[in-house]
Formats: sequence, C-alpha cells, structure tokens
Amino acid sequence: MAEKLYTVLVLCTGNSCRSQMAEVLLNHELAGQVRALSAGTRPQPKVADGAIAALQQAGLPTDGLHPKDIDAVMGEDIDLVVTVCDNAKESCPIFPRPIPAIHLPFHDPHGEPLESFIAVRDDIRKRLVAAVCEKLGLPVVA
Repeated sequence: MAEKLYTVLVLCTGNSCRSQMAEVLLNHELAGQVRALSAGTRPQPKVADGAIAALQQAGLPTDGLHPKDIDAVMGEDIDLVVTVCDNAKESCPIFPRPIPAIHLPFHDPHGEPLESFIAVRDDIRKRLVAAVCEKLGLPVVA
C-alpha cells in the first residue's frame, strides 16, 4: 500500500519569495511524501528574481512558479498549513475544516542582494523541512 501523500500549504503575504522557495524545497526534499503548494494573502505580480536565482543556484526547478491567491488553493485537501511571515499568520484564512498549522517566520530578503535570498533559502531548507517532517510524523531528511 502506498504511503499517504500529505498536502502542505505554505502561506505568506506576497507569495513572491519565502513561500515560493519553501514550496520548491519541500517538494524536492520530501518528494513522494509531501505535495507542497504556496499562496499569498496579497499576492505580488511575480516571483522575486532573487528567489528564482537562489533556487536555480541550488539546482532546483523554477518553471511555472507564480504568485497565487489563497482562493486558488482553498479547494485542496490540505493536511498542514505553514505560515512563513507574521502578516500571513495574522490574516490566515479560515478553512472549511480545522487544519493543523505551524508558524515559522523567515527573514524577508526582498530588495536585498542575492546572498540574502541564498541565506533564507538555506534557513528554510534547514528549519522548515524538519518542522514539517516532525508535524506530519515523517522521518526527518538529513
């Protein structure tokens, strides 16, 4: 019997940087166990260039990344919500059923040099992947 594939929604305000990097990292690190989605409470017009560059530099896929409004994912069967910025935590939508949530804020590198985006990418990889594994009872990826 196949293991359950958990759906994790990463929420932030603009869905242009931290939540996008978290979506890609979770899908990469926990492939086959987790399907990560991301959305924003007030999505920006496009994903930050620094976020794309930081992901590409790590050899991660960036095709098709675009900011999405929370309404775009409300129909999904979500197992866990992760807020990665304080604004999203404050304005986290009410879902039709109770969904476990964790709040794990990350620095917003928007407007900063690429090194800041890379540092946030690595911080997300280190802290968020472990937190999601722990919350869902999955083996932690080394």
